[in-house]
Amino acid sequence: MGRKKVLAVIHTVAYGKRLLEVLSLLEADFRLQVVFTAPPHAFGDDVPAFLARLGSVVLPWAQATRMTFDLALAAGPRGVQYIDAPLITLPHGANYLKRVTEGPNAGVAGLRRQDLLPGGRLPAAVVVPHHAELRELARDCPEALPLAHVTGDPVHDRITASLPLRAAYRRALGLDEGQKLVVAVSTWGADSSFGRFDALLPRLIGELPAPRYRTALLVHPNVWAGHGAYQVRSWLARCGQLGIGIMPPEADWRSVLIAADWIIGDHGSVSLYGTLTGAPMLLATSSEREINPSSPAAALAAHAPTLSPTHPLVDQLDYAAQEYRPEEYAAIGSRITSEPGRFNRNMRKLMYGLLGMGQPAHEPVTVPLPEPLPLNAWAPGHGEVSA
Repeated sequence: MGRKKVLAVIHTVAYGKRLLEVLSLLEADFRLQVVFTAPPHAFGDDVPAFLARLGSVVLPWAQATRMTFDLALAAGPRGVQYIDAPLITLPHGANYLKRVTEGPNAGVAGLRRQDLLPGGRLPAAVVVPHHAELRELARDCPEALPLAHVTGDPVHDRITASLPLRAAYRRALGLDEGQKLVVAVSTWGADSSFGRFDALLPRLIGELPAPRYRTALLVHPNVWAGHGAYQVRSWLARCGQLGIGIMPPEADWRSVLIAADWIIGDHGSVSLYGTLTGAPMLLATSSEREINPSSPAAALAAHAPTLSPTHPLVDQLDYAAQEYRPEEYAAIGSRITSEPGRFNRNMRKLMYGLLGMGQPAHEPVTVPLPEPLPLNAWAPGHGEVSA
């Protein structure tokens, strides 16, 4: 039986985790063969191990660029102009949160001309999560506007579908009755909260008394790839010895975010997804220089309390809980997608339309997230390969 070929272009672990969410919509269709390739990328060193854990067919980049496919998916622009296939581009995180403010490539990252037309070539479809992105697209790359499809956000939908399982996730993490979970999250780059971990970690270790508090660290895969897993583990070794959970970059962070009692974050996607969970938030840092001012990350930065270097951490957590207003954070979270709960339906329709095939005769259900491993079992390679 002749099968149509779908190519997943995996630049980094972060991009790969997002594409796995999309590829799940093609499961159980014997008419399709999905293969993977990994273009050269500064943060791509961990991709071969990531793909090996999947057990996937992986084509060398040089071979992939000489072949023809019936559909290709990419969450980043590098090299995709060399792919011979109808190409769908999509964001690899929540919304389009970051901007470049200097140089000839200034603009909103992901919506600039060089992001959407690498090598001057238009994709077959540009996936965006919210209708608000269409205004940015019309301004920065009007040629791509007719190709835009507002599909929603898969991570938003998985998190909201999984909120009723919060108690199960907490039990799976090994939290006892009455224990509080503080989750510190970081994007990547000099302005991320990881860039200030040398000040934050001693406070997490010294100011949150056990056993009342447990702590988990969720660090962007680009940090692990950029510095090397050995170096990140070395920097955080003392934290692990003292019982802080350090999530491996390949693991699924979303159930841990749902389980949190507090989130200490920054201007990255994971912090923004935290607005969906009902957990009070503190921002360890928030880079005005990097934040797209029209994005929900800017609204979060203007609203969430900022971590103070001079006040006790427990007092600040209590303050964040007292000041937390669910409806205010829900308003920020609602800006992640204008198609809540409909990503699977919209994205599957788009893919099968480009493939020229009828969709499977069943609803593409949003499946709740699996339970996480216990905090004390986290180690590189033990995490489930997931989005």
